Amino acid sequence: LSRLYRRLFLQDLQAAFETGALGFFGELTSLAQPAAFARFLAEMRRIDWVVYAKPPFGGPQQVLAYLGRYTHRVAIANSRLASLNDHEVAFRWKDYRHHDKTKLMTLAADEFIRRFLLHTLPDGFHRIR
Repeated sequence: LSRLYRRLFLQDLQAAFETGALGFFGELTSLAQPAAFARFLAEMRRIDWVVYAKPPFGGPQQVLAYLGRYTHRVAIANSRLASLNDHEVAFRWKDYRHHDKTKLMTLAADEFIRRFLLHTLPDGFHRIR
């Protein structure tokens, strides 16, 4: 399963690179060069990937209950934003490892936007209503 997943993932990553669908930012800008990207893929092919797969526990009802909690939420509520300026965004988050303690995290504005955009749907997808 690990080899199959690695092969399919890296094939799709190569295809995305060739169509210009990937963007490289910050420390990864050098990967925009075809030779550097090819070296990166070659390194990834040499690594043994670990795929952890187990049968789902529960059943369809538990899956629907889990997904149902997230279908109408935004990535971050305005009430969690503590402050922002031209360079940084501070927001509150809940640390579940430390008894649900609320903490404050400050990120560079571009990193905050990058993380926020991980939660947006690609073109052609629609939110469930």
